[in-house]
Amino acid sequence: MDFSPSPRAADLTERVRAFLAEEVEPVEPQYHAGLAAARARGESWTPLPVLEELKAKARERGLWNLFLPKEHAGEYAARFGTDGGEGLTNVDYAPIAELTGRSAIAPLVLNCNAPDTGNMEVLLRYGSEQQRKDWLEPLLDGKIRSAFTMTEPFVASSDATNMEATAVVDGDEVVINGRKWWSTGVGHPDCKIFVFMGLTDPDADRHRRHSMVLVPRDTPGVKIERLLDTMGIHDEPLGHGEVSFTDVRVPVSNIISGPGEAFAIAQGRLGPGRVHHCMRLIGLAELALEMACKRGLERTAFGKPIINLGGNRERIADARIAIDSARLLVLNTAWKLDVGGPINALSEVSQIKVAVPNMAQQVIDMAMQIHGGGGLSSDFPLAAAWTGARALRLADGPDEVHRGVVARLELGKYGAKR
Repeated sequence: MDFSPSPRAADLTERVRAFLAEEVEPVEPQYHAGLAAARARGESWTPLPVLEELKAKARERGLWNLFLPKEHAGEYAARFGTDGGEGLTNVDYAPIAELTGRSAIAPLVLNCNAPDTGNMEVLLRYGSEQQRKDWLEPLLDGKIRSAFTMTEPFVASSDATNMEATAVVDGDEVVINGRKWWSTGVGHPDCKIFVFMGLTDPDADRHRRHSMVLVPRDTPGVKIERLLDTMGIHDEPLGHGEVSFTDVRVPVSNIISGPGEAFAIAQGRLGPGRVHHCMRLIGLAELALEMACKRGLERTAFGKPIINLGGNRERIADARIAIDSARLLVLNTAWKLDVGGPINALSEVSQIKVAVPNMAQQVIDMAMQIHGGGGLSSDFPLAAAWTGARALRLADGPDEVHRGVVARLELGKYGAKR
């Protein structure tokens, strides 16, 4: 196996590093101060102008839509700003994703932010020509945003076959009913399209019952019921919302790939997406470790630097070991996805989804402890980082589901039945 980035990817990684250092990091405190002021005015869901200014600079430098996969990017990479005119492998993109994870706004600035990246990959891999024209191209151009509506409030959504919201074919239309929540992105004023997962045929095989349907936000019957906070954080300007769909009708041509294809699409979408999530978390853990080291060396207590008290040196060492171990696990997963696709990396994708958020949560918690009371406040990014890591132990499948996948595949080697 080879985790070495291609020369082009290595060049892009260094250019992203320079862009973040020169353009994003200097204004990020200003951004967060502006967001706090907007919250106080009740205007936090309106994106701050600095984001659009940074996006324009990223496009000028050719640092736009870098997540586009090598095997599917084609003409879109050349038309929509990815420098070099082609996409990247998962291994190539991984270090870029890690760098963006250090910043709350970098993924947005580079148009590499979830859930848009996953939704764009769905349209790229499975969308019709018209679906791509109507929705993929505006997303790649950064003119609109999107949401993925799958999780439901009334069923255990960790088992996706439980989904009760319906997408029933009625002649040349699809009729959609149900309620979704934790739909990331619905708070953004530019969110114009939802990828909706609904039950189409309850009598089909359990993995052929559901369909993914494109539902424009302004379709009659679609209502944003409320925006949800994550442990007190609303994640503006994106947000996580609860959305109701009441007799919503869209053309049958809005079904992606065809009725009953939702699970097949999800398999193709979630593997690379989980690599992206995990590499961003590794970047976040690196930032937390860096902050812990600096804080521990700068502050003294009981006549010693904090870093020399209470086993903190061992904690720093354990954090370095944990981060580097997690990075290698994710790179191994990325490489397996590149050489064999999702079916080649089922266990590895689930392994990283368990290992990395837990690692990041522990490293960030250690950094918070070294920061004392400040680590709990919004004066530092650690509390929000901890919340993000904790949330990702549920998002895209909870730890327990992924451990179950790893155990099933491992025991299957010895003849155990599912």
